[in-house]
Amino acid sequence: MLKSPIGRLRLLGLFEGISLLLLLGLAVPLKHFYGQPGLVRVLGSVHGLLFVLFVLNTLWVGVEYQWRFATTWKVLLACIVPFGTFYVDRKILAPMQEQLADKGL
Repeated sequence: MLKSPIGRLRLLGLFEGISLLLLLGLAVPLKHFYGQPGLVRVLGSVHGLLFVLFVLNTLWVGVEYQWRFATTWKVLLACIVPFGTFYVDRKILAPMQEQLADKGL
């Protein structure tokens, strides 16, 4: 999975999506129901960093593989929509990586 730029983008998308799940499912309830904001600060920072890395890598991969604007836009939109990175991985990135692997790239 990590051998290609698309594989790295897929991995970043997975981590970005998981960080959002942890932030919303664990850290935010701890903050609001138990008055423990520490985990929100940590996971919020981690999620923010992964978000930025996903955006930058999407742009880089889009240029590298000469994606159409629509493809790049869909992948970028996925990181704004909650859990969109999981969807775009399954519908766009995984099939694209398989096609490249079939071609030996």
